[in-house]
Amino acid sequence: MRTSIATVSLSGSLTEKLTAAARAGFDGVEIFENDLLASPLTPEEIRARCADLGLTIDLYQPMRDVEAVPEADFGRNLRRARHKFELMNRLGADTVLVCSSVSPHAVDDDSLAAGQLGRLADLAREFGIRVAYEALAWGRHVNTHEHAWRIVEAAGHPALGTCLDSFHILSRGSGPKDLEGIADIPGEKIFFLQLADAPLLAMDVLQWSRHYRCFPGQGGFDLANLLGHVLRTGYAGPLSLEVFNDVFRQADAGPTAVDAHRSLLLLQEAAGVAELPAPVVPTGVAFAELLTADAEPVTAVLAALGFTRVARHRGKPVDLWQSGRARVLVNTGPAARRDGTRLAAIGLESPDPAAAARRAEALLAPALPRHRDPGDAPLEAVSAPDGTELFFCATEGDQLPHWRADFEDLPEHGAPAPSAVRVDHLALTQPWHHFDEAALFHRSVLGLDAEQSVDLADPYGLLRSRAVSNADGSVRIALSVGAAPTDDTAHAQHIALATGDVVAAARAFRAAGGRLLPVPANYHDDLAARYEFEAGELQTYRDLGILYDRDSGGAFRHCYTVTVGRVFFELVQRDAGYRGYGAANAPVRLAAQHAPH
Repeated sequence: MRTSIATVSLSGSLTEKLTAAARAGFDGVEIFENDLLASPLTPEEIRARCADLGLTIDLYQPMRDVEAVPEADFGRNLRRARHKFELMNRLGADTVLVCSSVSPHAVDDDSLAAGQLGRLADLAREFGIRVAYEALAWGRHVNTHEHAWRIVEAAGHPALGTCLDSFHILSRGSGPKDLEGIADIPGEKIFFLQLADAPLLAMDVLQWSRHYRCFPGQGGFDLANLLGHVLRTGYAGPLSLEVFNDVFRQADAGPTAVDAHRSLLLLQEAAGVAELPAPVVPTGVAFAELLTADAEPVTAVLAALGFTRVARHRGKPVDLWQSGRARVLVNTGPAARRDGTRLAAIGLESPDPAAAARRAEALLAPALPRHRDPGDAPLEAVSAPDGTELFFCATEGDQLPHWRADFEDLPEHGAPAPSAVRVDHLALTQPWHHFDEAALFHRSVLGLDAEQSVDLADPYGLLRSRAVSNADGSVRIALSVGAAPTDDTAHAQHIALATGDVVAAARAFRAAGGRLLPVPANYHDDLAARYEFEAGELQTYRDLGILYDRDSGGAFRHCYTVTVGRVFFELVQRDAGYRGYGAANAPVRLAAQHAPH
């Protein structure tokens, strides 16, 4: 189906918004009046710019407080409308959005509202324009889509139809039964469909609407069900996004528009009206790649953790360090920055790497060009919203060339017994404006399941975190972001390593010269009040800085190394039934990381 986006959903000047929408693959736009008023371009120049970009102008909006008012007021409204219709002709827009009135002068009289909207439609038809009447959730007298449709139906004017807006419908708690009434509206009388998701919040609906809307799939609304009802009427117009969001209106318009278009592709897939390559869920973590200009500090930590340098890439300055099934690549190539070590790439084991890449590219994930030497494994890679490179790797034993073949084994060094058996999870800090986008990306592109977002107390604000994982927990990624733009470099990334005995692993790490993150004694004093431990157990945790959590599935014991660059490591001992990440301990960990060491 054709896709459109309201210019109010993006940041920047009108020209920047139009360019971003076109580059992201949208077919059209809704021109928000404030964007036009603030533009130095004439309506004719805006029309030409849209044509050059391949965009149609699908809607001009909004006209407010038009109907059910005293005749003198309505006369002034018609004068205002005539001016707007002349402007729309100059723009080349043929549909105007009229919101249900919030004016204190409006009266509760459906007959008057229908008559005045009919007269407005008479004027609009003179200019070749259609009027789409929308019920605002906070409208003074008309605040439901059913009520708006009754007025449109009563007016019986060919140039008057309704606009359905998912936020205004679903924010009022409309359930599946409430949506069935949409089927009573003839498809040709639904002049426009606006879509927005939102987190489920208990707050004033106007403030909720103005600040917290998000793209489909990023909130809690059942948009696929609503869309299915609309499409069954025969509606043939565009699917258009109208999203008021404080973060989106400050973020770069280009990535936001791509995320917006991705959300509409996913919504169409969920509603069964578009077919995309099926998700290919990763089955494990093949490797984590660290990029560093100075390998010595991070390799010292790896060695203390029991990792051994086992191989080197045949053509690139990349070493493979391994402990059990946990593999870390250390890349000192030209892309390494001088500001420290960072987690730059993740290798994901996939049952069908090529199909995983097709899914990713269909959902607008940028494919990463790679220089391949003869004989290199044909790894497919895409970029996540935060810039992390995601490689789709064949599993060991697969018939496809394996990434490990790109590395030459190094001579045996008599490595110590490995303590880390595999990667338990990876934690990626997102730029502040990419959090919702990252969660949608990992769910949709990788087919991972997302948990609820949680807020974690940091000494300098709140840290939002949301985990995504596959069904058996062999792939777990925790996404986090600070509460403000300045927070995106304040919180490090980390690699959590699963071990069968965290006490033994911590002792071995410390004996090998590694530095564990100190944990305040107050934390372990509180543990003594909350849980019962075996004799000497709590003192061991205190000595090693081990933190402890428990839920109905079992216990979780974990400790942390100090940070190197932007990366630290976590040693984890997880009971089989424990599904969390020790979130209850995050405030203590964050405070300890901020403290001088």
